[in-house]
Amino acid sequence: MRIRGYSKTQILQTFQVHCQSLATNDNAGYRQEFEELEDVGREYTCRAGQLDANKKKNRYPFILPYDHTRVQLSLLDSKLHSDYINASYVPGGTSEHDFICTQAPLQCTMVDFWRMIWEKNVPLIVMVTTLREDGKVMCDQYWPPERGTGCYGTLQVTTVSRQRHPEYYITTIRLQQQGFRAVRHVTHYHYPLWPDQGVPQTASSLCTFTEHVRQHLDNITSHGPSVVHCSAGVGRSGTFVALLWLLQLCARGIPPNVRLAVQDLRKRRVMMVQNIEQYILVHQCLLHWLGGETSKPCSDSRAAPVSLHHGSRQSTRSRQGRQRRSERTQPTTQDIRHTHQEYTTHSNTTQPSQTSLQSLQTALKSIHPAHLLRRIIPSTHNR
Repeated sequence: MRIRGYSKTQILQTFQVHCQSLATNDNAGYRQEFEELEDVGREYTCRAGQLDANKKKNRYPFILPYDHTRVQLSLLDSKLHSDYINASYVPGGTSEHDFICTQAPLQCTMVDFWRMIWEKNVPLIVMVTTLREDGKVMCDQYWPPERGTGCYGTLQVTTVSRQRHPEYYITTIRLQQQGFRAVRHVTHYHYPLWPDQGVPQTASSLCTFTEHVRQHLDNITSHGPSVVHCSAGVGRSGTFVALLWLLQLCARGIPPNVRLAVQDLRKRRVMMVQNIEQYILVHQCLLHWLGGETSKPCSDSRAAPVSLHHGSRQSTRSRQGRQRRSERTQPTTQDIRHTHQEYTTHSNTTQPSQTSLQSLQTALKSIHPAHLLRRIIPSTHNR
């Protein structure tokens, strides 16, 4: 039996209040939450990306994958370091490997990029950058022009079709290993309206795009991780994954917690959700999706709202201690059962009490963010 959560209206009521509180005093609440995430992940190593043999494979020298989450390719002819690509596994609600966030391919890494797509059985690529911006190359074009075929190592990559939507493109790509008959198809989503280290002009534009991708993923039954990339694979990519993840939760009646999602992403890849404007953008888009609002500019962070119930500022030592205790604590069957009961008890109410939603939030915090959908929603409803 599927667990019924809160309605979009119920979640929106509490989420709006919290966002308004964070937006007061020139977004003081936003800034506090974002600053508290600054040190997340700094203890992890990036030795593979720092090797001399791999340095040329990095688009930006200081944005490297953590060793414990980096995507490893198969070795080519037993060649040392041929397993390296600047890409990281990140969660998205159902597992630790829901997505691969990666940098935009370079000319020297296109073969590795397509090899990753094939080896990891990737069904979908989301590109949230333009090819060039202000005269600078953000991404080398790694797929053939319309109705064209290119060879990348042993892979033949063919553009089958291309749909142009008002603000994004959807391309169907066919993959085939040379000398083999097996064929795979990958869907390529391209959203070019997102400036580097910035935000799109409207929340509605990004929401429409993200919702289209979400529905596509919900209709895929068996597959590997989906790939998301911008230029560096951290700012826009992290923001998109956080938004997609939290939209999945909201669609199932689960209140979103942006801070926890970003914290979990930053434990997997450096600088995910790169700046305060992108952090605020996630909240704006959630509000837009929950409330069906008209388009709102995202460029002015002072006008933005944000996330859910948090207490007053605490010392760095206190926060770190609480984080360590949280990481050592695993959710028990009783925790999950209690969460199930919360949904069952309150799902039919039309006006949620602040106490019940706070109780639900507390229960959800005891469950690792990467497992929210997998633990709360029965497996038959997971994508």
